[in-house]
Amino acid sequence: MEQFRHIGEVLGSLKAVMVLQDDIQINQRQCCLLFDIFTLAFETISGEIGQNLKLEEKNTKWKALEQPLREIYRVFKEGELYIRQCLDYKDWWGKAITLYQNNDCIEFHIHNLLCYFPAVIEAIENAGEISGLDQDEMQKRTIVLKKKYDVDWNDPILFQWKFGKQYLVPREICKRLGSAWREDRWRFIEALKEKKSRPDVDWTKNEQRLGDLLLKKLLNGSDQFHGKLFPSAILLGAKDYQVRRRLGEGSRYKEIQWFGETFALRQFLEVQNLNAEISTLLSLSHPNILQYLCGFYDEEKKEFFLVMELMSKSLQCYMKENCGPRRQILFSIPVVIDLMLQVARGMEYLHSRKIYHGNLDPSNIFLKARNSSEGYFQAKVSGFGLSSIKDYSSRTSPNETPKEELTNPSIWYAPEVLTEQEQPGSTSNSKYTEKADVYSFGMLSFELLTGKIPFEDNHLQGEKSSRNIKVGERPLFPFPSPKYIVSLIKKCWQTDPTQRPSFSSICRILRNIKKFLAMNPEQNQPGLNSPPVDYCEVETMFLKKFQGEGTTFDFSSVSQIPFQMFAYRLAEKGKTFLSNKDKNSETATEETSICRSIVEDSSFPASDTRSFLSDVKSVRSEPPLRILAKKKPPEAKVQKERGPPKSRGLKPSPLSPSARGSPRMSQGRPLPWAMSPLSPVRSPGRRRRPGQILDSQYHNLIPFSP
Repeated sequence: MEQFRHIGEVLGSLKAVMVLQDDIQINQRQCCLLFDIFTLAFETISGEIGQNLKLEEKNTKWKALEQPLREIYRVFKEGELYIRQCLDYKDWWGKAITLYQNNDCIEFHIHNLLCYFPAVIEAIENAGEISGLDQDEMQKRTIVLKKKYDVDWNDPILFQWKFGKQYLVPREICKRLGSAWREDRWRFIEALKEKKSRPDVDWTKNEQRLGDLLLKKLLNGSDQFHGKLFPSAILLGAKDYQVRRRLGEGSRYKEIQWFGETFALRQFLEVQNLNAEISTLLSLSHPNILQYLCGFYDEEKKEFFLVMELMSKSLQCYMKENCGPRRQILFSIPVVIDLMLQVARGMEYLHSRKIYHGNLDPSNIFLKARNSSEGYFQAKVSGFGLSSIKDYSSRTSPNETPKEELTNPSIWYAPEVLTEQEQPGSTSNSKYTEKADVYSFGMLSFELLTGKIPFEDNHLQGEKSSRNIKVGERPLFPFPSPKYIVSLIKKCWQTDPTQRPSFSSICRILRNIKKFLAMNPEQNQPGLNSPPVDYCEVETMFLKKFQGEGTTFDFSSVSQIPFQMFAYRLAEKGKTFLSNKDKNSETATEETSICRSIVEDSSFPASDTRSFLSDVKSVRSEPPLRILAKKKPPEAKVQKERGPPKSRGLKPSPLSPSARGSPRMSQGRPLPWAMSPLSPVRSPGRRRRPGQILDSQYHNLIPFSP
């Protein structure tokens, strides 16, 4: 309840801020959408709690809600900070350069909300099934929930009609998800035109030229340059332009101040045929890739200047500074999953634009601490594009060593890439494909999970490294390691590229792992509790259904995340049901075979075999109380009338005690209670008095009299 109250406080603060929503000059529509979806989320949680839970049980049965609500609170807090940043009108030009083309609100904040929200809904449902004292009401609630997870709802359109509002994706919200960032772009263009036309606005010459640059970029997209970048004087001639420091020893990266904001500047000499690549880079926008904001060119010096957002430091530098003999693992399991998902989302976006990385390693992942989330980072992929420029010493963090001096670069390359590199005279990058990037992602994930560089404790050095990797040698995971992460990483670094998943599949798997961790927190090692099913197998089922049927749904859209997680939930329930059914079937088969073995190895008359198996079946199927109430079986009476049988040279069954001197035998014949497959073997040295069943034996055995 405390976490829910904190969420309400953040929403109340946002309501006060949004009174001034008309004053938001940059990304106003996205901020309004974020506020509306936060409001819908709070109302949905309120309704679910009121419908399923009882207030007097908040300290007992509500505990499963604490961690999911804590995650939602963190999302709300980050969204509030984003809206306040957009509302701040100070240093308008700097914020315009930073925010004018991105869609952080949709792709980061709303994605995180939709990713965690199914965990809240399921946690409330699970608590609701055991909440309350009215058994009839609880039973009806269970029936309703079972119908909700019926396989008939495993369709995106049906899901949206039935559960769209409950999972924050009703039709009106979905329409705004696709149009909000386009509306913000149009509003920004109008704001630039209005500022240019107002006589009371005193623009400097540099500001006027920058305004023209942004207008052309927004109106013309990636075709803005037509083979030529804008003059570098727009950048270098600004009145507050200042170089603060160099980023990386000997590199051409610099930290600069420009229009009241700090940026990273990449400077390099002219190389032929770079204009097309630069145009592509400047057209990209995603919260998990390093954002290129503006590009300039100095015709006299033949130099390029690319302005980028400034990050704190690379993952490689962070791990080198913080790892040590006493602290090997830097990140908790939830943080590892969060970083893996962010990197996978950035790569998914690049691959959707037909851009393949080829050098995905810790030196090309940059981190920035998230203000409202202690221990969490925002991760961005860099190092893609500009394939003609080979500058491995470039970093956005000072005093870093070139990566060749730290690690063997071949450990990050897929086997097919290593094979091509070893071909004499090979200069093409044809093997830099999506599947090669997935392999590198697997190695990167290994380092995130273990805190170790792949193969650092191994014998692979020099040429041996490349050869052994190609034949299938991979790093060894320390014990214990979470099975669900190990399984995914092993899928990613398969030797056969066709066996590796796509980044879209990886994102779906990681989202469900995040949900599982939110619903199953542990005090010490949260990663060692495994989900009931392997999400890699669930992803295979998902792909067979929706790709095999030739459907045309856009599963890369953020609005599809709730349905994908719902589909995983259906598959999880189905596999769990089948697993339990198979287990029960195997148990029944095993018990029957044991009974038949006892009968065949004993002197049991053929006429009594059918009766005995029938009794065993009743012992297994009837409730314990009914079994205890049964009368003494007739076999004991028959034995007394017949008298002692002649010796028949019986062979004791390997599954039962020896007939000689065994308390389970009566005149060379097993007693009925001893024939039950549920009876445990009595420990030696402990004797039973006649007519007594030991405490270690199950209470549902048939009673007997000596």
